[in-house]
Amino acid sequence: TNKRVKRMYAIIKHGGKQYKVSVGDVLDLDRIEGAEPKQTIEINDVLLVSSDETKIGNPTVDGAKVVLEVIGNYRGKKVIIFKKRRRKDSKKKRGFRRDFTKVRVKEIVA
Repeated sequence: TNKRVKRMYAIIKHGGKQYKVSVGDVLDLDRIEGAEPKQTIEINDVLLVSSDETKIGNPTVDGAKVVLEVIGNYRGKKVIIFKKRRRKDSKKKRGFRRDFTKVRVKEIVA
């Protein structure tokens, strides 16, 4: 008999995006101002928590939070934005690098 172990996970909202996280996961979030390595951060925008039973928020789960440990800040790969209008001798080239904060999920409190 092969029993699957159900891992506890949560769905959090940060920077207009939603992330499914479990304890020990490493995520790249949008830059969190003032985040230093080894610092802990709490996110209270928890939309769903699932372990033995599933709690769905309306819009967030009351009293639930996810504790994150900051690993470091970095900038993403450069994205080139190139616009050209044919036969008009019109070109525009622009580069963009997004700022990220790398974090590890320490615990999920529900």
